[in-house]
Amino acid sequence: MTPKYASLAELAKLRDEMRREAEREAELSRVRCEQEAARRAQRELERDAFRNAVTGVQPIAAPPRALLRNQPPPPEPRQRERDEQQALAQSLSDEIDLDLILDTDDQLAYRRAGVGPMVPRQLRRGHWTVQRQLDLHGHRVDEAREALAAFLAECRQREIRCVRIIHGKGLGSFRRQPVLKGKVMRWLVQRSEVLAFCQARPDDGGAGALLVLLAAR
Repeated sequence: MTPKYASLAELAKLRDEMRREAEREAELSRVRCEQEAARRAQRELERDAFRNAVTGVQPIAAPPRALLRNQPPPPEPRQRERDEQQALAQSLSDEIDLDLILDTDDQLAYRRAGVGPMVPRQLRRGHWTVQRQLDLHGHRVDEAREALAAFLAECRQREIRCVRIIHGKGLGSFRRQPVLKGKVMRWLVQRSEVLAFCQARPDDGGAGALLVLLAAR
């Protein structure tokens, strides 16, 4: 419904407001056009400046390069190593007479032929720092044999010289006898990397552990 105006004065006022609104829109449109033109002009100036700056520039000749292909790491025969360790562990005999091998003292010391008699004493006194240890608590005989073989192989590979083997005192075994103690000694004397071992001092495990000196790789 078309509104009614009381007088011509109101119509004139409305006309003036509409004219001013149109003028404002025209001014805004003009400003936007000028800003866009200024931006285009600036881009043109930047392009011209870049062209002038690179005039006469020649690309650098790339030196000859060999194409290197990433070589995959050589495969590790882990399964074969595990099989060899298991076979070696199974080959360790339990029938060696320790009385013919161990020194007759209370330290149950052993040294391979060619190793000086002072070596077990130095080992017990801490001349070599214990670098790794193997705890065989809770292992059955076959498990302990395989664990010991794998442990010594790893130490040999990592060039570890002095280790502690914890076989326990047998307090929790049948008749409270140290089942693993004698077996561990028998296994150790059959390993070529074992130079010497002795019973640990009380603060290193005493009668429940052995200190073992391994040959350098």
